[in-house]
Amino acid sequence: MNAAVLLILSIAILLIGYIFYGRWLSKKWGVDPSKATPAHTMEDGVDYVPAKAPVLMGHHFSSIAGAGPINGPIQAAVFGWVPVALWVLIGGIFFGGVHDFGALFASVRNKGKSIGTVIEDSIGLKAKRLFIIFAYLTLLLVVAAFGSIVANTFKATYLENGAIDYAASAANASTAMISIFFIVLAILFGFFVYRRNAPLGVSTIIGVVLIAVAMYIGLNWHPIYLSYETWMIICGVYILVASVTPVWILLQPRDYLSSFLLYGMMILAVIGIIGCHPSIDAMPAFTGFQDTLAPTGTSLGYLFPALFVTIACGAISGFHSLVGSGTTAKQLNNERDARPIAYGGMLIESALAIISLCAVAYIWKDYADGTTVVPTAVFAGGLSSMLGNLFGAGAQSVTYSLLILAVSAFCLTSLDTATRLARYMFQELWVPTGKTMEQVSGARKFFTNPYIATLITVVLGIALGMTGYTIIWPLFGAANQLLAALALLAVCAWLGNAGKNNKMFYIPMVFMLVVTLTSLCLTLQTKCTALMAGSGDPFANTIQAVLSIVLLILAIILAVKGGRTIFGKKKANA
Repeated sequence: MNAAVLLILSIAILLIGYIFYGRWLSKKWGVDPSKATPAHTMEDGVDYVPAKAPVLMGHHFSSIAGAGPINGPIQAAVFGWVPVALWVLIGGIFFGGVHDFGALFASVRNKGKSIGTVIEDSIGLKAKRLFIIFAYLTLLLVVAAFGSIVANTFKATYLENGAIDYAASAANASTAMISIFFIVLAILFGFFVYRRNAPLGVSTIIGVVLIAVAMYIGLNWHPIYLSYETWMIICGVYILVASVTPVWILLQPRDYLSSFLLYGMMILAVIGIIGCHPSIDAMPAFTGFQDTLAPTGTSLGYLFPALFVTIACGAISGFHSLVGSGTTAKQLNNERDARPIAYGGMLIESALAIISLCAVAYIWKDYADGTTVVPTAVFAGGLSSMLGNLFGAGAQSVTYSLLILAVSAFCLTSLDTATRLARYMFQELWVPTGKTMEQVSGARKFFTNPYIATLITVVLGIALGMTGYTIIWPLFGAANQLLAALALLAVCAWLGNAGKNNKMFYIPMVFMLVVTLTSLCLTLQTKCTALMAGSGDPFANTIQAVLSIVLLILAIILAVKGGRTIFGKKKANA
């Protein structure tokens, strides 16, 4: 098949899904544009701040994107392009879109609180506490991982004698410099738009032009060369400040401007794919039900459940529910904006996942033989090669650097958002039923303090990133999809209690629970086998085996409690 045909068909299918299925969901759930949102009824100038739809779309999309829709499809390509494309399209429209839209809508109708609060109202207090603890620990892992990714894209390379290798470090130094310029630019943008009432359209044009200027300066002037450890500490200080700063100062404007990097990246990708219109037949349509290719040296295992765990952000990701019910819900200006931001944002990610699939297909030989396997390098390499064929070698070099920069920028955005979300979770954990954060006292008052909650989160997250987060990172995929299953369950229960149609959640939530449980069982079996055989790292295998058991127990408990709420109530009303 031609890659351009695949891309155009996919975009058409996603657009049809958005128009018809998204509209149907809005009607069934009772989305009401006349109903005041928490951004207005609870406005505090810090977390609850109304945002114009394009600005909030920029924040939401920048936060959920990261490297997920790039990494997942490229890694899952070992099963062939057909299963990847099918899951991205079906998953995005009927699983991820429903999940993201539902989580945002449920949070907006619950004073902008997290999915944990929705669970408390629908299922019970114990279920809420279990979910929040699990979500908080998952977010700590996200902070550790994304902090490490950002520091690695900024760090200097050292020679054997301890001196800095300036030639090898130039690209990272450029990325760091551009990122610093970007933060300063975002603060200025927020000041003029929110405090000087500068027109958004004019400010956007100026902002995009200044982004290009910042990139040009950063590529040619980058005097800062620091170690990985130093950048990790700097990242910690940055997110410590950024996650308690009023959203209009940094989060809204930075994410809004960052989104133009991603839009630009996607436009370049579409130009490359349609202009070059390569065949994707070099990549097998289907390789089988088991990953025997293993280009990285490690097999993903069986197509079920590996495909559905590996492809997260491109089809469905639990992290999205935390963003939607964490920061986005507190800034939603009008309920009519929920569908384009949450459902539409998910489907744009699905389109990006298809683009990633086209990129790996273009350099399939290098990927399959293990020459180029790092997903960001595969993505940038494949797309820049297409553009190079159209516009010459110079275009290939420049676009490769720009694509890597865009991915790095979104990792930094996700890092900031994940820290703020973790702070929300930590604070909510200490608030008893029927009280607000302002009404608690004693130790609860101490731990609900936003500065204390943020400090604890940052110290734990950065410390984990500088030590051994890689030991438990292999479980992140299953943990993230378990978050998705539980969010689906929570919104389903809430809609049912509210007397609204929730049947569209049945298949997605059951399927994602089965995927998660199967993945965890296979991981547990693998780690126990390795421990008994004395192979691999015994400490890492033990930790992963124990955490697999914990996640299994958590999933079963919450599934049983949620199932009783959803189907027990239905039976009682029958």
